[in-house]
Amino acid sequence: MAGFTNRGKTRLLEAFFRAQWAGGALPTNLYVVLLSVAPDQDDNTMADLTEITGSGYTSGGFQLSRNTTDFDTLTEDDATDKGKVLIKNVYWTASGGSIPTNGNATHAALTDDHATVASRQIIAYWDITDSSVADGAILQLEDLELDLNES
Repeated sequence: MAGFTNRGKTRLLEAFFRAQWAGGALPTNLYVVLLSVAPDQDDNTMADLTEITGSGYTSGGFQLSRNTTDFDTLTEDDATDKGKVLIKNVYWTASGGSIPTNGNATHAALTDDHATVASRQIIAYWDITDSSVADGAILQLEDLELDLNES
């Protein structure tokens, strides 16, 4: 399952309609993090989740800029009554051991850029295939999709 957290929905509305972000300025960057436990819509910050560890995985995740390169496809889909954006492929190369160091990455999340990783706000999340790669291999997530639709 993929979706926005309730916090993420509120931040998107706040950013668009009020041109502000709780706690300060709009984030310059966003991050994709890998998780070993499923998030849900009520999770607010990274302190609520379990980020993986691994050789070649950086705590805090893969940095994205808010631009047309990192959020590379934006679509208005009238057939299914939604808007969607795709994130460019994100990846980590295992170096000196596996990613993760134990178990598998089962989910990914999109966060803001708070300086303290545990305080980063969770905007959205995705289920990913249980993923683990050995030393020298690449763990890649392709075309993470964010959908906005009404039900």
